[in-house]
Amino acid sequence: METNLLIAYTGIAIMITLAGIGSAYGVTIVGNAAIGAAKKVDGKFGNFLVLTALPGTQGLYGFAGYFMFQNIFNILTPEITMFQAMATLAAGIGLGFVGLFSSLRQGQVCANGVASIGQGHDAFSNTLILAVFPELYAIVALAATFLMGSAVA
Repeated sequence: METNLLIAYTGIAIMITLAGIGSAYGVTIVGNAAIGAAKKVDGKFGNFLVLTALPGTQGLYGFAGYFMFQNIFNILTPEITMFQAMATLAAGIGLGFVGLFSSLRQGQVCANGVASIGQGHDAFSNTLILAVFPELYAIVALAATFLMGSAVA
């Protein structure tokens, strides 16, 4: 039914859009800090680059969620049921919002680490460890998306 497919693709659009927006903002937050810190300290651009890239993964999780529904579960077809469509919408809303907020917060953690490195502290390893925590919630949301998709496939 076309309405069911529209509902499902709305969930997919929310999933990809919110996770992507979060990644764009998160990467920019760290990037701004990296530019400022690079003026103060030489030879740390590699560290700044790694920390800047971290919040970009949530956007990839949004795309992975779409990939699961499209290719693994293969339910984004005209024969999709209302239950499958609503599950896809719910998974999209969940992964989208978790990706958005975890990326923003991870960007803030990484930006603080970059600022600390720019002030001469050896904070790269500690920042990586602390940046894993917001990432964990995006991974949990991706796992929940997988479980929801496999339950309705």
